[in-house]
Amino acid sequence: MKTLIAYATKGGVTGDSAYAIADVLRQLYGFDVDVIDLKKTPSPDIAQYKNVIIGSGIRVGRWYKRALKMLDNDFAGKNVVLFLSACSAGDPEKHNEAVKNYLDAVLAKYPHVKPVATEAFGGRMRMLGKTIEDNCDMDKIREWAKDIGEKLKEE
Repeated sequence: MKTLIAYATKGGVTGDSAYAIADVLRQLYGFDVDVIDLKKTPSPDIAQYKNVIIGSGIRVGRWYKRALKMLDNDFAGKNVVLFLSACSAGDPEKHNEAVKNYLDAVLAKYPHVKPVATEAFGGRMRMLGKTIEDNCDMDKIREWAKDIGEKLKEE
């Protein structure tokens, strides 16, 4: 199961999440996983991948442009999974609103993208080099990765 995890991040949480997801998919399901930082490789070739997982941080209420650009790909014959990192998504009272604003709204603009799964996780906010909010739950991310592994091995 050749799998690509492509992510865009500023504060690092989305990258940390991508690597945690990759570890679960490799260790528990034996997937062959490549993890790509879209800042370093802005337009990866997805042709060789059966599964494409795209992650984005949220900054000023928006996905990073590099992650949005990934959604322009033709995903015919591929399993697509989306996740994001946003402080609001880590707050149980704001999680559903974050999903609506950051996942559902983006997918409405990319109707050709039919993900097999999506999720919004907490994030980390830094200002002037200091962390002012951090509600990233790596255990939740790893548990979700297990669910993703089960879904993808069935596809």
